[in-house]
Amino acid sequence: MSLSAAQIAQYQQDGYLLIKQALLPAQLSALQQVTAALIADSRRVSENNAVYDLDSAHSADNPRLNRIKTPHTQHAVYWDVLCSERILSYLKPLLGENIRLHNSKLNTKAGQGGAAVQWHQDWAFYPHTNDDLLALGIMLSDISEQDGPLQVVPGSHRRDVLAHDHGGTFCGAVDPQHPEARLAEAVTLTGKAGDMSIHHVRTLHGSAPNYADSPRLLLLYECGAADAWPLAGGQSIYTGMAQAEFWAKMQTNLLCGQQSLRPRLTEVPVYMPLPPAPDSSSLFKVQQSGGAVDGF
Repeated sequence: MSLSAAQIAQYQQDGYLLIKQALLPAQLSALQQVTAALIADSRRVSENNAVYDLDSAHSADNPRLNRIKTPHTQHAVYWDVLCSERILSYLKPLLGENIRLHNSKLNTKAGQGGAAVQWHQDWAFYPHTNDDLLALGIMLSDISEQDGPLQVVPGSHRRDVLAHDHGGTFCGAVDPQHPEARLAEAVTLTGKAGDMSIHHVRTLHGSAPNYADSPRLLLLYECGAADAWPLAGGQSIYTGMAQAEFWAKMQTNLLCGQQSLRPRLTEVPVYMPLPPAPDSSSLFKVQQSGGAVDGF
């Protein structure tokens, strides 16, 4: 498997792709089984921790999650699938031969009201020296219009980065009424379990609450070219690390190729995600505590 010339051209033009049956059946089954076990284990948790971001109505009898954090560190299957020849065949045409994982998350949006993710550009959270970064979104469940699917604004990655602040504080979301948001042009990405979306780091996107009965399971991997270096000051997985820890993390997160010591600098618009929101422990808390305006 690989991307066609038409798919590459669409990604460059629109800033997103939707790929049907992106995973092998065995890969999908393994991911679903491990994810079900992690959700079941959340019954023992009553507060957010290093693994779980809980929905406000979560309980032992009714586990409701917003997110499983950094799944690639929770079970080897998440890392193995990402590093597989099949997934790398989708990444290399867009990012080159040297690719590094930035972060991962498994958004397990609970049924019957699971939280919306307000409109934002990932680039606002973790600017780099160049913008050859993207997010893979692997559907681990069927996702319909009722499930709060990912929505993207085509071509937004080729325009400026919008402000993600409210009252002078970084809130991790744009003003949905901003004329350059162009939310009326948004495209909804639905599909079957095993389908996969790809969106550019500067593509404006969000998702409405989940009004279906079952959780919406979307496994997200944020990846980039290895010569894209994170800029200081951002809320990132590298913040607060000593130099040796920082280098070790970059090496550990390599998916293929080598880590460049010469960052590639390109002329891209950058705003630092500062001053921080009162609670910066997760995207959901940033948007809630920062006063993000509801776009859904």
